[in-house]
Amino acid sequence: MKIFFSESKPEYKTYTFNYGIYCIKEDNKELTTIYEKGFLPYSGNTELQAEIFYLARSLRVDLDRFVDSSENRRVNRKIEPLNIKVEFLSKNDVLSDDPGFHPFCEQYVSARIGEAMTPSRLQYILDLTTGTHVFRFTRDDHVVGYVLAVVSLEIVHYWFSFFDLELMRSHSLGKWMMWSVIQWAKSANKKSVYLGTAYGEKALYKVRDHKGLSFFDGSSWNEDMDLLKSWCKTDQDRDATDRFKLAEDANLYIQNIFP
Repeated sequence: MKIFFSESKPEYKTYTFNYGIYCIKEDNKELTTIYEKGFLPYSGNTELQAEIFYLARSLRVDLDRFVDSSENRRVNRKIEPLNIKVEFLSKNDVLSDDPGFHPFCEQYVSARIGEAMTPSRLQYILDLTTGTHVFRFTRDDHVVGYVLAVVSLEIVHYWFSFFDLELMRSHSLGKWMMWSVIQWAKSANKKSVYLGTAYGEKALYKVRDHKGLSFFDGSSWNEDMDLLKSWCKTDQDRDATDRFKLAEDANLYIQNIFP
C-alpha cells in the first residue's frame, strides 16, 4: 500500500491547512491493514486505474464485543416469518451466473440513489477487485436484496446494498440485511465489520442499532459513542477548522491521543 496527501482548501486565519489522505491498494492481501488504518474505498472517479482508498471517520463493529441490541431483535422478529435465505457468494460467480443481479441493482439505484450512482460508476465499482463477495437474500427463490462486500480473512466491509423496493415499504429490510451480515461475520470468526462513514445525523441509525462499535477519530479507534453522536449532530454546522483547534483544552486533546 502507498499513502499520499492531497492539499485541500486552506483556512489561513486559523492556520488550518487541510490535506485529503489517500491510500493506493497494491494487493488484496493489504485489505485488513488498509481498513484498520481508517481507510475506505473511493469510487468517485471512474477513470482511476489504481484502486484508491480515502481516510475518513469510519465506523466498525468489533465482533468480540458485539451482542444483539433490542432493535436488532425487534427487526429480526418482524422479518423472521418471511424465511429469507442468505447466501455468501463470490462476486465473480454472481456476475457470471446471476443474470438478475445487474437489473435488480440498476432498478434500485434508479429509484433510490439517482444521479450519484450512474451506470458507469456502478460498473466501475463492480469491476474493482476490492469488492470480493456478494451476500444474496432470497425469499421463495425471489431475490429481495444483495450486498456487495469486501471480505478478507479478518474483516468484512458492508459496502453497497440493494433492496427489494416493495418489501422495504413494510419491513426494515436494510437494517435486517446489515444485521445479517454482521451475524455471518461473527459466525465466520471475523474480527470486524466495517459499516462505512459516520458523518451527520443520517448516520446515527448505525450508531443506535448496533453494539460493539468504534469509530476512527483521526488517530485511533474510539469506543466513545456519546462523543461520536455529538460529532454527528454538529457536523453540518461546523466550520472548516480541525477539532484540535476547536478543542476547549488543546493540551488535553493531545494528551488523549498520546496518553
